[in-house]
Amino acid sequence: MAKVLCVLYDDPIDGYPTSYARDDLPVIDHYPGGQTTPTPEAVDFTPGRLLGSVSGELGLRAYLEAAGHTLVVTSDKDGEGSVFDRELVDADIVISQPFWPAYLTPERIAAAKNLKLAVTAGIGSDHVDLDSAISHGVTVAEVTYCNSISVAEHVVMMTLSLVRNYLPSHQVVLDGGWNIADCVARSYDLEGMHVGTVAAGRIGLAVLRRLAPFDVKLHYTDRHRLPEDVERELGLTWHESAEDMVPHCDVVTINAPLHPETEGLFGDKLLAQMKRGAYLINTARAKIVDRDAVDRALRSGQLAGYAGDVWFPQPAPADHPWRAMPHHGMTPHISGSSLSAQARYAAGTREILEAFFAGRPIRDEYLIVDGGALAGTGAHSYSVNK
Repeated sequence: MAKVLCVLYDDPIDGYPTSYARDDLPVIDHYPGGQTTPTPEAVDFTPGRLLGSVSGELGLRAYLEAAGHTLVVTSDKDGEGSVFDRELVDADIVISQPFWPAYLTPERIAAAKNLKLAVTAGIGSDHVDLDSAISHGVTVAEVTYCNSISVAEHVVMMTLSLVRNYLPSHQVVLDGGWNIADCVARSYDLEGMHVGTVAAGRIGLAVLRRLAPFDVKLHYTDRHRLPEDVERELGLTWHESAEDMVPHCDVVTINAPLHPETEGLFGDKLLAQMKRGAYLINTARAKIVDRDAVDRALRSGQLAGYAGDVWFPQPAPADHPWRAMPHHGMTPHISGSSLSAQARYAAGTREILEAFFAGRPIRDEYLIVDGGALAGTGAHSYSVNK
Protein backbone atom coordinates (compact mmCIF):
# COMPACT_ATOMS: atom_id res chain seq x y z
CA MET A 1 0.00 0.00 0.00
CA ALA A 2 1.22 3.50 -0.82
CA LYS A 3 1.41 6.76 1.05
CA VAL A 4 0.26 9.62 -1.17
CA LEU A 5 1.28 13.15 -0.13
CA CYS A 6 -0.81 15.85 -1.81
CA VAL A 7 0.03 19.57 -1.60
CA LEU A 8 -2.86 21.90 -2.45
CA TYR A 9 -3.63 25.55 -1.88
CA ASP A 10 -5.69 26.78 1.06
CA ASP A 11 -9.48 26.86 1.08
CA PRO A 12 -11.27 30.20 0.51
CA ILE A 13 -11.02 32.66 3.38
CA ASP A 14 -14.73 32.22 4.13
CA GLY A 15 -14.51 28.43 4.05
CA TYR A 16 -15.05 25.70 1.49
CA PRO A 17 -17.94 26.65 -0.84
CA THR A 18 -21.39 25.20 -0.28
CA SER A 19 -22.74 26.65 -3.54
CA TYR A 20 -21.31 27.80 -6.86
CA ALA A 21 -22.02 30.49 -9.46
CA ARG A 22 -22.92 27.91 -12.11
CA ASP A 23 -24.67 24.55 -11.98
CA ASP A 24 -22.68 22.69 -14.62
CA LEU A 25 -19.72 22.67 -16.99
CA PRO A 26 -19.63 22.24 -20.75
CA VAL A 27 -18.72 18.66 -21.66
CA ILE A 28 -15.37 18.48 -23.47
CA ASP A 29 -14.05 15.05 -24.44
CA HIS A 30 -11.01 16.01 -26.52
CA TYR A 31 -8.57 18.86 -27.07
CA PRO A 32 -7.54 20.58 -30.32
CA GLY A 33 -5.52 18.04 -32.28
CA GLY A 34 -7.55 15.09 -31.03
CA GLN A 35 -5.96 14.14 -27.69
CA THR A 36 -8.72 12.90 -25.42
CA THR A 37 -9.43 14.50 -22.09
CA PRO A 38 -8.59 12.40 -19.01
CA THR A 39 -10.26 8.98 -18.94
CA PRO A 40 -10.08 7.56 -15.42
CA GLU A 41 -12.14 4.50 -14.59
CA ALA A 42 -14.32 6.66 -12.33
CA VAL A 43 -14.33 9.93 -10.40
CA ASP A 44 -15.60 10.72 -6.93
CA PHE A 45 -16.28 14.43 -7.43
CA THR A 46 -18.74 16.73 -9.14
CA PRO A 47 -17.19 18.70 -12.03
CA GLY A 48 -17.33 22.41 -11.34
CA ARG A 49 -16.52 22.07 -7.64
CA LEU A 50 -13.40 23.51 -6.01
CA LEU A 51 -11.03 20.52 -6.16
CA GLY A 52 -7.62 22.19 -6.06
CA SER A 53 -7.81 23.40 -2.47
CA VAL A 54 -7.14 21.38 0.67
CA SER A 55 -10.76 20.40 1.31
CA GLY A 56 -11.29 19.46 -2.34
CA GLU A 57 -8.49 16.87 -2.13
CA LEU A 58 -8.62 16.50 -5.94
CA GLY A 59 -11.53 14.15 -5.29
CA LEU A 60 -9.05 11.38 -4.43
CA ARG A 61 -9.67 10.34 -0.82
CA ALA A 62 -12.50 7.84 -1.32
CA TYR A 63 -10.68 6.15 -4.21
CA LEU A 64 -7.32 5.90 -2.44
CA GLU A 65 -8.60 4.81 0.95
CA ALA A 66 -10.92 2.19 -0.56
CA ALA A 67 -7.82 0.65 -2.13
CA GLY A 68 -5.96 0.69 1.20
CA HIS A 69 -3.67 3.63 0.45
CA THR A 70 -2.99 6.56 2.78
CA LEU A 71 -3.68 10.14 1.64
CA VAL A 72 -2.14 13.13 3.39
CA VAL A 73 -3.25 16.56 2.15
CA THR A 74 -1.63 19.81 3.26
CA SER A 75 -0.98 23.38 2.15
CA ASP A 76 2.01 23.71 4.49
CA LYS A 77 4.94 23.22 2.14
CA ASP A 78 7.61 25.79 3.00
CA GLY A 79 9.83 26.63 5.92
CA GLU A 80 11.67 24.50 8.42
CA GLY A 81 9.53 21.71 9.80
CA SER A 82 6.74 22.09 7.23
CA VAL A 83 4.12 19.33 7.07
CA PHE A 84 5.36 18.59 3.56
CA ASP A 85 8.92 17.94 4.75
CA ARG A 86 7.79 15.84 7.69
CA GLU A 87 5.49 13.66 5.59
CA LEU A 88 7.79 13.41 2.58
CA VAL A 89 10.28 11.15 4.31
CA ASP A 90 8.20 8.01 3.81
CA ALA A 91 5.92 9.11 0.96
CA ASP A 92 5.66 6.93 -2.13
CA ILE A 93 3.85 9.48 -4.28
CA VAL A 94 3.82 13.29 -4.24
CA ILE A 95 1.09 15.29 -5.95
CA SER A 96 1.61 19.02 -6.32
CA GLN A 97 0.35 21.92 -8.42
CA PRO A 98 2.13 24.66 -10.39
CA PHE A 99 -0.16 27.14 -8.62
CA TRP A 100 1.07 26.12 -5.14
CA PRO A 101 4.22 24.21 -5.94
CA ALA A 102 5.92 21.90 -3.49
CA TYR A 103 9.45 22.33 -4.77
CA LEU A 104 11.03 18.88 -5.05
CA THR A 105 14.65 19.96 -4.73
CA PRO A 106 17.61 17.57 -4.95
CA GLU A 107 17.77 17.57 -1.16
CA ARG A 108 14.10 16.71 -0.77
CA ILE A 109 14.27 13.97 -3.39
CA ALA A 110 17.33 12.48 -1.70
CA ALA A 111 15.50 12.50 1.66
CA ALA A 112 12.40 10.80 0.21
CA LYS A 113 13.72 7.25 0.17
CA ASN A 114 10.38 5.71 -0.88
CA LEU A 115 9.48 8.24 -3.56
CA LYS A 116 8.52 6.59 -6.84
CA LEU A 117 6.13 9.03 -8.54
CA ALA A 118 5.77 12.82 -8.64
CA VAL A 119 2.55 14.03 -10.25
CA THR A 120 1.78 17.58 -11.31
CA ALA A 121 -1.94 18.26 -11.04
CA GLY A 122 -1.78 20.63 -13.97
CA ILE A 123 0.98 21.25 -16.50
CA GLY A 124 4.59 22.29 -15.97
CA SER A 125 6.89 20.16 -13.86
CA ASP A 126 9.78 22.57 -13.36
CA HIS A 127 9.11 22.60 -9.60
CA VAL A 128 10.59 19.09 -9.68
CA ASP A 129 14.36 18.88 -10.08
CA LEU A 130 14.30 16.66 -13.14
CA ASP A 131 17.99 15.74 -12.97
CA SER A 132 17.49 14.41 -9.45
CA ALA A 133 14.31 12.59 -10.43
CA ILE A 134 16.22 10.91 -13.25
CA SER A 135 19.14 9.89 -11.04
CA HIS A 136 16.83 8.54 -8.30
CA GLY A 137 14.53 6.67 -10.64
CA VAL A 138 11.46 8.78 -9.83
CA THR A 139 8.74 8.92 -12.48
CA VAL A 140 7.45 12.44 -13.13
CA ALA A 141 4.08 12.93 -14.81
CA GLU A 142 1.68 15.80 -15.45
CA VAL A 143 -1.83 16.13 -16.87
CA THR A 144 -0.75 17.45 -20.25
CA TYR A 145 -3.18 19.78 -22.04
CA CYS A 146 -5.67 19.78 -19.13
CA ASN A 147 -5.52 23.55 -18.72
CA SER A 148 -3.67 24.75 -21.82
CA ILE A 149 -6.78 26.42 -23.23
CA SER A 150 -7.53 27.90 -19.81
CA VAL A 151 -4.11 29.58 -19.84
CA ALA A 152 -4.50 30.71 -23.46
CA GLU A 153 -7.78 32.42 -22.57
CA HIS A 154 -6.03 34.13 -19.65
CA VAL A 155 -3.32 35.42 -22.01
CA VAL A 156 -5.92 36.96 -24.32
CA MET A 157 -7.72 38.52 -21.36
CA MET A 158 -4.49 40.03 -20.01
CA THR A 159 -3.45 41.30 -23.44
CA LEU A 160 -6.72 43.16 -23.91
CA SER A 161 -6.70 44.38 -20.29
CA LEU A 162 -3.28 45.99 -20.71
CA VAL A 163 -3.75 47.42 -24.18
CA ARG A 164 -7.21 48.85 -23.37
CA ASN A 165 -6.13 50.04 -19.88
CA TYR A 166 -9.04 48.10 -18.41
CA LEU A 167 -7.91 47.60 -14.81
CA PRO A 168 -7.19 51.28 -14.01
CA SER A 169 -10.47 52.24 -15.70
CA HIS A 170 -12.37 49.74 -13.57
CA GLN A 171 -10.67 51.17 -10.49
CA VAL A 172 -12.04 54.61 -11.42
CA VAL A 173 -15.53 53.15 -11.17
CA LEU A 174 -14.78 51.48 -7.83
CA ASP A 175 -13.45 54.79 -6.51
CA GLY A 176 -16.65 56.61 -7.52
CA GLY A 177 -14.97 58.61 -10.31
CA TRP A 178 -15.77 59.37 -13.95
CA ASN A 179 -12.68 61.04 -15.43
CA ILE A 180 -12.66 59.62 -18.94
CA ALA A 181 -9.38 61.27 -19.89
CA ASP A 182 -7.55 59.45 -17.10
CA CYS A 183 -8.92 56.16 -18.40
CA VAL A 184 -8.18 56.59 -22.10
CA ALA A 185 -4.79 58.32 -21.88
CA ARG A 186 -3.17 54.85 -21.94
CA SER A 187 -5.83 53.00 -23.96
CA TYR A 188 -5.20 51.69 -27.49
CA ASP A 189 -6.77 49.28 -29.98
CA LEU A 190 -5.23 45.85 -30.38
CA GLU A 191 -6.25 45.84 -34.04
CA GLY A 192 -3.26 46.12 -36.37
CA MET A 193 -0.66 45.47 -33.68
CA HIS A 194 2.11 42.91 -34.07
CA VAL A 195 1.81 40.14 -31.49
CA GLY A 196 4.45 37.46 -30.95
CA THR A 197 4.69 34.35 -28.81
CA VAL A 198 7.84 32.85 -27.38
CA ALA A 199 7.01 29.17 -27.96
CA ALA A 200 4.09 27.91 -30.01
CA GLY A 201 3.23 24.63 -28.36
CA ARG A 202 -0.23 23.82 -27.07
CA ILE A 203 -0.67 27.11 -25.22
CA GLY A 204 1.21 29.37 -27.61
CA LEU A 205 -0.61 28.07 -30.67
CA ALA A 206 -3.96 28.39 -28.88
CA VAL A 207 -3.11 32.02 -28.10
CA LEU A 208 -2.28 32.68 -31.75
CA ARG A 209 -5.55 31.12 -32.90
CA ARG A 210 -7.58 33.18 -30.43
CA LEU A 211 -5.87 36.45 -31.35
CA ALA A 212 -6.11 35.99 -35.12
CA PRO A 213 -9.72 37.31 -35.32
CA PHE A 214 -8.53 40.63 -33.82
CA ASP A 215 -6.80 41.40 -37.14
CA VAL A 216 -3.33 41.50 -35.65
CA LYS A 217 -0.04 40.52 -37.29
CA LEU A 218 1.13 37.29 -35.68
CA HIS A 219 4.72 36.22 -35.00
CA TYR A 220 6.29 33.27 -33.19
CA THR A 221 9.57 31.67 -32.26
CA ASP A 222 9.94 28.04 -31.24
CA ARG A 223 12.61 25.36 -31.37
CA HIS A 224 10.05 23.28 -33.31
CA ARG A 225 8.72 25.17 -36.33
CA LEU A 226 5.00 24.79 -37.02
CA PRO A 227 3.76 23.07 -40.21
CA GLU A 228 3.58 25.28 -43.29
CA ASP A 229 -0.20 24.95 -43.55
CA VAL A 230 -0.62 26.30 -40.00
CA GLU A 231 1.70 29.21 -40.76
CA ARG A 232 -0.32 29.98 -43.89
CA GLU A 233 -3.69 29.61 -42.15
CA LEU A 234 -2.82 32.11 -39.41
CA GLY A 235 -0.47 34.31 -41.44
CA LEU A 236 2.39 33.61 -39.05
CA THR A 237 5.88 35.03 -39.30
CA TRP A 238 8.51 32.70 -37.82
CA HIS A 239 11.68 33.97 -36.17
CA GLU A 240 14.73 31.92 -35.23
CA SER A 241 14.94 33.40 -31.73
CA ALA A 242 13.26 35.72 -29.27
CA GLU A 243 16.03 38.22 -29.97
CA ASP A 244 15.04 38.23 -33.63
CA MET A 245 11.32 38.51 -32.91
CA VAL A 246 10.80 41.05 -30.15
CA PRO A 247 11.90 44.20 -32.05
CA HIS A 248 8.95 43.66 -34.40
CA CYS A 249 6.24 43.20 -31.76
CA ASP A 250 3.89 45.49 -29.88
CA VAL A 251 2.83 42.60 -27.63
CA VAL A 252 4.99 39.64 -26.62
CA THR A 253 3.54 36.66 -24.77
CA ILE A 254 5.73 34.03 -23.14
CA ASN A 255 4.40 30.48 -23.41
CA ALA A 256 7.59 28.45 -23.03
CA PRO A 257 8.54 25.89 -20.38
CA LEU A 258 11.25 26.83 -17.91
CA HIS A 259 14.54 25.12 -18.68
CA PRO A 260 18.20 26.24 -18.83
CA GLU A 261 17.77 27.89 -22.24
CA THR A 262 14.79 30.02 -21.17
CA GLU A 263 15.73 30.90 -17.57
CA GLY A 264 16.48 34.63 -17.37
CA LEU A 265 15.77 35.11 -21.08
CA PHE A 266 13.99 38.45 -20.63
CA GLY A 267 16.60 40.53 -18.83
CA ASP A 268 17.72 44.11 -19.34
CA LYS A 269 19.32 43.30 -22.70
CA LEU A 270 16.32 41.64 -24.34
CA LEU A 271 13.82 44.08 -22.83
CA ALA A 272 15.85 46.93 -24.34
CA GLN A 273 15.48 45.30 -27.76
CA MET A 274 11.68 45.42 -27.53
CA LYS A 275 9.76 48.34 -29.03
CA ARG A 276 9.37 51.19 -26.56
CA GLY A 277 5.86 50.93 -25.17
CA ALA A 278 5.46 47.23 -25.89
CA TYR A 279 3.49 44.93 -23.59
CA LEU A 280 4.83 41.71 -22.09
CA ILE A 281 2.55 38.87 -20.97
CA ASN A 282 3.97 35.96 -18.97
CA THR A 283 1.77 33.08 -17.86
CA ALA A 284 4.61 30.56 -18.32
CA ARG A 285 7.15 30.76 -15.48
CA ALA A 286 8.43 33.78 -13.57
CA LYS A 287 12.11 32.84 -13.84
CA ILE A 288 11.97 33.22 -17.63
CA VAL A 289 12.15 36.96 -16.93
CA ASP A 290 14.46 38.93 -14.67
CA ARG A 291 12.27 40.15 -11.83
CA ASP A 292 14.00 43.49 -11.28
CA ALA A 293 14.61 44.14 -14.99
CA VAL A 294 10.84 44.02 -15.58
CA ASP A 295 10.30 46.50 -12.75
CA ARG A 296 12.92 48.83 -14.23
CA ALA A 297 11.47 48.58 -17.74
CA LEU A 298 8.00 49.57 -16.50
CA ARG A 299 9.30 52.49 -14.48
CA SER A 300 11.41 53.79 -17.37
CA GLY A 301 8.59 53.46 -19.90
CA GLN A 302 10.40 50.87 -22.01
CA LEU A 303 7.46 48.55 -21.29
CA ALA A 304 3.95 50.02 -21.36
CA GLY A 305 2.64 47.11 -19.32
CA TYR A 306 3.44 43.70 -17.85
CA ALA A 307 0.88 41.07 -16.92
CA GLY A 308 1.16 37.52 -15.77
CA ASP A 309 0.22 35.19 -13.00
CA VAL A 310 3.49 33.39 -12.39
CA TRP A 311 5.85 34.45 -9.61
CA PHE A 312 8.97 33.17 -7.92
CA PRO A 313 8.76 31.96 -5.29
CA GLN A 314 5.11 30.98 -5.04
CA PRO A 315 3.33 32.22 -3.05
CA ALA A 316 5.04 35.58 -3.57
CA PRO A 317 6.03 37.48 -0.42
CA ALA A 318 4.11 40.63 0.47
CA ASP A 319 7.10 42.81 -0.44
CA HIS A 320 7.62 41.29 -3.89
CA PRO A 321 8.38 44.26 -6.21
CA TRP A 322 5.87 43.10 -8.80
CA ARG A 323 3.05 43.93 -6.39
CA ALA A 324 3.99 47.63 -6.45
CA MET A 325 5.45 48.25 -9.92
CA PRO A 326 3.44 50.56 -12.23
CA HIS A 327 1.22 49.49 -15.13
CA HIS A 328 0.99 45.82 -14.22
CA GLY A 329 -1.87 43.34 -14.39
CA MET A 330 -0.58 40.58 -12.14
CA THR A 331 -2.77 37.86 -10.64
CA PRO A 332 -1.85 35.02 -8.31
CA HIS A 333 -1.15 31.84 -10.28
CA ILE A 334 -4.73 31.18 -11.36
CA SER A 335 -4.70 31.01 -15.16
CA GLY A 336 -4.76 27.21 -15.25
CA SER A 337 -6.88 26.61 -12.17
CA SER A 338 -10.37 27.60 -13.30
CA LEU A 339 -13.08 25.28 -12.03
CA SER A 340 -13.32 23.94 -15.58
CA ALA A 341 -9.62 23.09 -15.61
CA GLN A 342 -9.75 21.60 -12.12
CA ALA A 343 -12.23 18.96 -13.24
CA ARG A 344 -9.76 17.88 -15.94
CA TYR A 345 -6.58 17.95 -13.88
CA ALA A 346 -8.25 16.11 -11.00
CA ALA A 347 -9.50 13.44 -13.39
CA GLY A 348 -6.09 13.25 -15.05
CA THR A 349 -4.34 12.85 -11.72
CA ARG A 350 -6.61 9.91 -10.93
CA GLU A 351 -5.96 8.41 -14.38
CA ILE A 352 -2.21 8.56 -13.72
CA LEU A 353 -2.61 6.95 -10.30
CA GLU A 354 -4.84 4.19 -11.67
CA ALA A 355 -2.24 3.31 -14.28
CA PHE A 356 0.60 3.44 -11.77
CA PHE A 357 -1.10 1.20 -9.21
CA ALA A 358 -2.18 -1.29 -11.89
CA GLY A 359 1.31 -1.46 -13.38
CA ARG A 360 0.03 -0.14 -16.70
CA PRO A 361 1.97 2.38 -18.78
CA ILE A 362 1.09 5.98 -18.02
CA ARG A 363 -0.02 7.85 -21.12
CA ASP A 364 3.07 8.87 -23.08
CA GLU A 365 1.84 12.46 -23.37
CA TYR A 366 1.61 12.65 -19.55
CA LEU A 367 5.20 11.51 -18.97
CA ILE A 368 8.04 13.91 -18.18
CA VAL A 369 10.57 11.51 -16.64
CA ASP A 370 10.37 7.73 -16.74
CA GLY A 371 12.87 4.90 -16.65
CA GLY A 372 15.73 7.17 -15.65
CA ALA A 373 15.39 9.57 -18.60
CA LEU A 374 13.23 12.31 -20.05
CA ALA A 375 10.19 10.71 -21.66
CA GLY A 376 7.07 11.61 -23.62
CA THR A 377 6.24 15.29 -23.38
CA GLY A 378 9.29 15.81 -21.18
CA ALA A 379 11.64 14.75 -23.98
CA HIS A 380 9.95 17.30 -26.26
CA SER A 381 9.78 20.22 -23.83
CA TYR A 382 12.63 19.99 -21.32
CA SER A 383 16.38 19.61 -21.19
CA VAL A 384 18.58 18.31 -18.40
CA ASN A 385 22.01 19.33 -17.21
CA LYS A 386 24.76 17.00 -18.29
